[in-house]
Amino acid sequence: MWDVKYHVVWITKYRYKVLRGEVAERARDLIRQICAAREVTIVRGAVSPDHIHLLVAAPPQLAPAKLVQYLKGRSSRMLQEEFPHLRKRYWGQHLWARGYFCATVGAVDEKTIREYIENQKWDEDAESFKITAPTEP
Repeated sequence: MWDVKYHVVWITKYRYKVLRGEVAERARDLIRQICAAREVTIVRGAVSPDHIHLLVAAPPQLAPAKLVQYLKGRSSRMLQEEFPHLRKRYWGQHLWARGYFCATVGAVDEKTIREYIENQKWDEDAESFKITAPTEP
């Protein structure tokens, strides 16, 4: 038995607000796929125009650094393949900024993190992983 939860946040390079509309929806889908492949459960999540928030439950053998490496690496590569305008803007092939924030839920209780993510503006989808950017730029 295990219950290891992480609050993870990362931003787009230069804080460009590119996660809107189709790009945001595709980013959410990719993150869901990557998490499912690694047996990671998304408890709550939000795609904002320039950053992503996740509250995830991960198996103990998966280090948080490896999890973020998988999420940022694969999502960046796939998004740039599918959206040519991103490839143009991020010509160095780096969609995400270098760092990330990660905290275990033990530092702040799960309820506080859930409320924080839920209090992000905009609409929520039925699967607890919302897009906070308006659909129109």
